[in-house]
Amino acid sequence: MSILDSFSNVSVVVIGDFFLDKYLLIDPSLNEVSLETGLTAFQVVGRRCSPGAAGTICNNLASLSVGKIYALSVIGDDGEGYELLKGLKRRGVVTDHIFVCEERFTPTYTKPMMLRDGKEVEMERQDIKNRLPLPAEIEDRLIDALSTLIHNVDAVIVQDQVQERNCGVITDRVREFICGLARRSPEKVFYADSRVRIGEFKDVMVKPNRYEAALAVGEEWKEGMGIEDAMRIGKLLYERVGKTVFLTMGENGILVISDKGATHIPAVKVEGEIDIVGAGDSVTAGIVPSLCVGASDVEAAFIGNLAASVTIKQIGTTGVATREKIIEHFERYYECKG
Repeated sequence: MSILDSFSNVSVVVIGDFFLDKYLLIDPSLNEVSLETGLTAFQVVGRRCSPGAAGTICNNLASLSVGKIYALSVIGDDGEGYELLKGLKRRGVVTDHIFVCEERFTPTYTKPMMLRDGKEVEMERQDIKNRLPLPAEIEDRLIDALSTLIHNVDAVIVQDQVQERNCGVITDRVREFICGLARRSPEKVFYADSRVRIGEFKDVMVKPNRYEAALAVGEEWKEGMGIEDAMRIGKLLYERVGKTVFLTMGENGILVISDKGATHIPAVKVEGEIDIVGAGDSVTAGIVPSLCVGASDVEAAFIGNLAASVTIKQIGTTGVATREKIIEHFERYYECKG
């Protein structure tokens, strides 16, 4: 695919909430009873750490051989931050603009995985997040860094993962600056993903799922709603943000709503067990560099679908899509269509 071949010429900055995904493998046959509390002491026999949230986007961009990837964020001065930086550097991500703040946590998703019958079963997740507002001096550093990096990149990807307002990297002030920068830099691709504030972006392409899109326009996605409902909601969101909306719908694919109208791109079908963790981030990693090399919105969304069809087959981990696997799924897709 010629679009993928050009990814090596693309430079991207990913700004937002970088989490550490920490998987702990627990063998229940080794459980002990604590003498002090009488509670079960679960025994960890293995662990996996990888960059999550905005880090997952970087993982996927690197796997797709995007030329230059800059990470822009703030983390804590802690072991989780060390593991996060190590994981990003291993993938070739430029981490010079990840600022370390002693007063902050490195956001972390700790995922205990119980080993049962040769499989890993996820238990209750433990989250480490910052629940105090981001200091103004850190906002200043983020804004100054993005003001410099914008001259070196083709695209800005925004990942607003933290639900508590102003407690993550994408504060109201940082988001306002990004939107203004997008208006002043029409030749660049600006693209945002946000858990609960996607409707607050202006003049920036957005990628909500159906639940986030409905929330953004004051509605609730309910059981029984379908593609027509998603299209109506997507059009309302497009009127609000003023840029292309890539509305992801899981097994129903992606809706693209832009000034050219609305187009439905069906999902690439896969068989067997799936794990949707990180699927949206792989969609982002497929869409943004495609747009940077001249693909249309619809072509970019199709590549995003292909990327997601690869990652959802990676069970018990935050998957990544490689160029080779995307091409394999592309060829299989056209064999099925034929």
